[in-house]
Amino acid sequence: MVSVYIGLGSNLQGPEQQLRSALEELAAHPGIELAAVSSFYQSKPVGPQDQPDYVNAVAELRTALPPEALLDVLQATENQHNRVRLRHWGERTLDLDILLYGDQTLNTPRLIVPHKEMCNRSFVLYPLAEIAPQLTLPDGRRLPDVLRTVTNDLLPLR
Repeated sequence: MVSVYIGLGSNLQGPEQQLRSALEELAAHPGIELAAVSSFYQSKPVGPQDQPDYVNAVAELRTALPPEALLDVLQATENQHNRVRLRHWGERTLDLDILLYGDQTLNTPRLIVPHKEMCNRSFVLYPLAEIAPQLTLPDGRRLPDVLRTVTNDLLPLR
């Protein structure tokens, strides 16, 4: 079993419930154990500002699924939540991203891990630090050090 961190986000059709439902569905998957979930946070959208604010969280999963098989599960879960990709960084009912897959570094046509933007996004770093405060990234940087490079512009929701 490997520890995997995923980012969750939603800004349509009851975002908090979208995240809760997705977490329940992932926890019910036979190949996934839900180990930890951060608080939910409200954040401004990245990209087009003519959309609602997001609700974001980070979860730690334990799984034996290979990275791309886990990606398939996450994308199927997004699809069950009627995820539609209308525009880059646009609104969505559910967004599930693999942030870290153990200490692996991956760069395939379907998946880049660590997530290429995670260290630039407060809505990823602060929830991640909540559940894994002493985490070391695959490149050797410590999460507390990376956290100091972003502004906390989040509104805690729970």
